[in-house]
Amino acid sequence: MGSPDFALPTLQALAQHYPVVGVITQPDQPAGRGRTLTPPPIKTLAEQLGLPVIQPRRLRDPEPMAQLHVWNPDLIVVAAFGQILRANVLTLPPLGCLNVHASLLPRGRGAAPIQAAILHGEPETGVTIMQMDPGIDTGPMLTRRALPILPDDTAGTLTPKLATLGADLLLETLPAYLRGELSTQPQDDTQATYAPMLKKEDGLLDFHHPAETLSRQVRAYNPWPGASMDWAGGTLKVHAAHAEQGTAPIGQRTRAGKLPAVGTASGLLVLDEVQPPGKKAMPGQGFLNGARDWAS
Repeated sequence: MGSPDFALPTLQALAQHYPVVGVITQPDQPAGRGRTLTPPPIKTLAEQLGLPVIQPRRLRDPEPMAQLHVWNPDLIVVAAFGQILRANVLTLPPLGCLNVHASLLPRGRGAAPIQAAILHGEPETGVTIMQMDPGIDTGPMLTRRALPILPDDTAGTLTPKLATLGADLLLETLPAYLRGELSTQPQDDTQATYAPMLKKEDGLLDFHHPAETLSRQVRAYNPWPGASMDWAGGTLKVHAAHAEQGTAPIGQRTRAGKLPAVGTASGLLVLDEVQPPGKKAMPGQGFLNGARDWAS
């Protein structure tokens, strides 16, 4: 069970080493300017591999549950599926349900752990292979593996690294697990943090925060939901930015050398790459050359 790009290496690895009886993913969703129905990446890969696919809006509905019983899996593997599994699914396979989760649990429970790790300035993140229970990423852990977060990592660069790491760790974990030789470790709930599902409005930059915090927000929300600010009666998307020392009133547009910048609660947020309304992304210097009223 999976939907986005993060799940692709896991399905590829499973299909190469184990018999996969079926794939469950989310329904096709409108995408692009034309709002064309677009399949989730995992559906495209499953079809290329010749695997049967179902796309239930609600897994608990009778039809997908009937298909699950027909497939009769020994084990269910989940990687960023996007729906909560209820008890009747969790207890269906004799070997239970395993989740490939993109954080070092118990930190980063929830839908957006990769973005949360960058946003909070954590030096590392990782993947956890865990047994699923009715809670949200609260089940006992089997294995974990850490990965450093580089200073220039965005959610877009970190996700594929964690996806590959998760698939590799799953393949290392499964043999001992299937033989019943792998013990689990309960999560320490006192150390848990939660990474809720992101909304488009989460990307709006609030310059009452320090520049360093805002620069992490830009990296965390690249590519989605994307960071942005109000400018010239529209929305200026900020694809890359960094913090610099300097002073300017909160929210005031200014310059840092040849780059546009904005005053924050502490320091300047310097805009390295932006996208004005109706235009393509461009370097900050090129934007500033054309935006003569930026700091007026």
